[in-house]
Amino acid sequence: MAGDGATSDTVTETIDSFHRGRFHLVQPLGQGHRSGMDAMLLAAMVATDKGCTVADLGAGAGAAGMAVASRLAQAEVLLVERSPLMAAFARRSIALEENRALAARMSVLEADVALTGRARVAAGLADASFDHVVMNPPFNDGSDRKTPDALKAEAHAMVEGLFETWIRTACAILRPGGQMSLIARPQSIADIVAACGRRFGGLEITPLHPRPGENAVRILVTAIKQSRARLTFRAPLIMHDAQGHRFSPFVDDLTNGRIAYRRK
Repeated sequence: MAGDGATSDTVTETIDSFHRGRFHLVQPLGQGHRSGMDAMLLAAMVATDKGCTVADLGAGAGAAGMAVASRLAQAEVLLVERSPLMAAFARRSIALEENRALAARMSVLEADVALTGRARVAAGLADASFDHVVMNPPFNDGSDRKTPDALKAEAHAMVEGLFETWIRTACAILRPGGQMSLIARPQSIADIVAACGRRFGGLEITPLHPRPGENAVRILVTAIKQSRARLTFRAPLIMHDAQGHRFSPFVDDLTNGRIAYRRK
C-alpha cells in the first residue's frame, strides 16, 4: 500500500506505488493532500463481481478511485475534484505508463461536490448515473491545528454542513440501490447518520482502531440508496498487533487490494 517515494524529475512531487506496484500515483510533495491508508480502505469497500460505474468525490490525485480500478477489472471510475492542481495530478497519474491497464476505464472531472440541481448536471454529474460513490470528505474541525499550506487546508478543513452537502450529491448521482462508501473520523458519526436521513438506509459502520484497547481513529461507512434496512455497527477492525507497526493480515490484504471489505 505505502508509496515507494520515488521522486520525479522535479522536487515538488513524487510517484508512489500502491497495491504492491499494481498502480502508481503522482502526488504533490510539501503541499496539498497525500493519499495513503485511508484511500486504500475506502476503495476496499467497493465490492462487486460485475461491471460497475464508480464516482470518487473529492478525489485529489485519484488514489481511492485508482485503487478501485486496480482491484476490479470491470469498474469504470470518474475522479471528481474541485482543485485544478489536484485534478492535473490525477490526469498525470492516469497517463503514467505503469497505469496503462487502468487508463481506458478512468476519467477526471473538475467539479465542485457542493453543486446542486442543474448546475451539478451541467458540470458533468448527472442524476442516477453511478452504481457506487466513494468519498473521503475533509475531516479537520476548527479546533485542529492550522496548516500554512492553503491547498492542504482546503483538502482537510471541514465546514458546517459538509456531510449534508456531500451525501446529498452522492444520493443524487447514485442509481436506486447504489452504494455510498465513506471514511471519516468517529466524531462525525452523528452528522453522517443525520445526512443519510431518508436518502440512505442499511448503514453499516465499522470502527477502525490502531491497536487493541485503543480508541477508534476512523469509521468506515457504507449505505444503500433508498434502502429501509436498519443501521448496523460491525465488529471493529484492528490495524496493528499490540506492539509494532505491521498491519494485521486482514488489514494488509484490504489496503493492498487483495480482498474487498464486503457488506454483511
